[in-house]
Amino acid sequence: MSEDTKEIAFDELGLTKTLEKMTAKELRTLCMDKLPMVVGASGKSKEELVAEIKTIFGFVEEQAVSPYKKQIHETKRQIRALRSEKDATEDRTLRDRVRRKINKLKKRTRQLARAV
Repeated sequence: MSEDTKEIAFDELGLTKTLEKMTAKELRTLCMDKLPMVVGASGKSKEELVAEIKTIFGFVEEQAVSPYKKQIHETKRQIRALRSEKDATEDRTLRDRVRRKINKLKKRTRQLARAV
């Protein structure tokens, strides 16, 4: 390789997916074809490749905290309490109602987690 490598902008890569959604094979191909400054791409894992590409282009990882974190935590506490109630219940219909309520709460936590 020559010493005078061309500067490339992230937009010029022509990506159709985000880096996290690309497979390791796609990332390796991208690095070998369009990003010669990434050395040893064929032996790196997906996480290493994504991290190195982000450092090259200057992306900063921000850890997003869910605004619903307290609500999710409270819902999971309710689920744990309902599970112990379900285990202690002998009546089948009551146990079924508790099971369905747990199921709805679990779906609610997943929905809140996706809402970020």
